[in-house]
Parts: sequence; structure tokens; C-alpha cells
Amino acid sequence: MPRLTPAVVRSLDILELFLDAREGLTAPEVARRTGLPRTTVHEILTTLAARAYLKRDEATATYHLGLSVFRLGNAFAERLDLHAVGLGVARAVSQRCDETVHVAILDGADVVYVCKVDSTQSVRMVSRAGGRVPAHCTAVGKALLAHLPQDELERLLAGGLARLTPNSVTEPDALARQLKEVRTSGLAFEYGESNPDVSCVAAPVRDHTGTVVAALSISVPDMRWKQRPEPEWATLAANGAHHLSTELGSA
Repeated sequence: MPRLTPAVVRSLDILELFLDAREGLTAPEVARRTGLPRTTVHEILTTLAARAYLKRDEATATYHLGLSVFRLGNAFAERLDLHAVGLGVARAVSQRCDETVHVAILDGADVVYVCKVDSTQSVRMVSRAGGRVPAHCTAVGKALLAHLPQDELERLLAGGLARLTPNSVTEPDALARQLKEVRTSGLAFEYGESNPDVSCVAAPVRDHTGTVVAALSISVPDMRWKQRPEPEWATLAANGAHHLSTELGSA
């Protein structure tokens, strides 16, 4: 097991005391509950207050949870909403085509699958919710990369483009051309670039501000990809992404 950082552990121990302390806590009370030296407690409380994780009431010398905790919790709640709503939409799309459907977000240069609904067929894509893959190797990742500001995109891809299969796009110019097409068409495709013998189509998902916050994809083994015209797969993905965007408040 990796070694934990003692200073961080002590800070989190103190912060978690306030989960059940609606009336707030004074520095001596925190010291008594944690058993830490008063000097250490004072330094940690001062640091947490400076970063707005705690707020000090000068009249009573008590500390309370601060705005930064609310912001973190709100960000987590928004992610949960995306998971809950996304799972429902992914199920509906999967029921229409009986193929694997993912909803993913961008985390650095990778995509992370927020939710996944499997095909009921015996041959299907192997992946898992919470799994991560280099974004440029996936349709869902291209749908997300295409909507980043150019400077952010260049920074994320500065470390190079990994090759997961012989079909993976590893040339920056080739990827740039694909992302330009994605911005124009609103659709991204992948042909065996992250998983051999699997093709995918994806479309971006927007929130109430119109910002691209996720993408929805359909992953199909090549043996079934040609059973439908490609535009039909594209329409299924685009409609699913639009439905999810609407559920998130997009106009």
C-alpha cells in the first residue's frame, strides 16, 4: 500500500470533524477531539480557512465549513447527475440497437467511462465503467477533444499519441484533420483504434450552458458494424447525445 502523507491525513481528519458539527468547533475543541498539539491544530485550521475550506466566526472563535467545501460537493453532485441521467439515456440507446453504449468525460488526455450499458449479445466490447483510455484512440474521446480550446488541446497532447492498436492515430496532423471533421459534422468515429475489431461512433453532450461536458458512443464489433448503414449508427449516437444534452438542460 502506498505511504500516506501524515500532514494531509491530519488535515482531512480535522476537516471531517465538521461534518457533524453544525454549531462549529473552536481550536481547543478540535485539539481535544483529534489529540493533536494545539500548535499543529492552529496551523491546519489557519491553512484551511485561508483556502476557504473553513470559515472562522470571529465573534465566537468557532470554525465552520467554508465555501470551497460547497464547491467540491457541488462538482461531485453534478458528476453524479451526469452518471444517473447518462445511465438512463445509455440504456435507452442500447435497447434500440442492442450494442454497448458508453457515456464518457475527459480527464486530462484520457477519457473516463462514467457509465456503460452492455449489449446482450455474446460478442461485445470489453470495457468497464470507471475505466480510462487515451482519448485520441476513441470516438468518444475525439468528440471531446474536438471541442477543447486549441491551446488546451495542444497542451494535453504534447506528451505524444500512444498506439493501442495498429489502427491508432499517432500523427498529430492526422488527428487534427479528424478533429476538424468532428467539429464540422458533430460526429466522431473510431475503427479498431482502441480495441481491435470494434468500431465506434460518438457525439458530444452539452450542459445547460452549451458547453461540451461528455460524449455518448456506440461500440459495435466489426462483424455487426456493417449490418446497418453507417449513417444509421451515427443517427442513433447523435439522437442519444441530444437526448442526454436535453436532460442536462441544453436548449
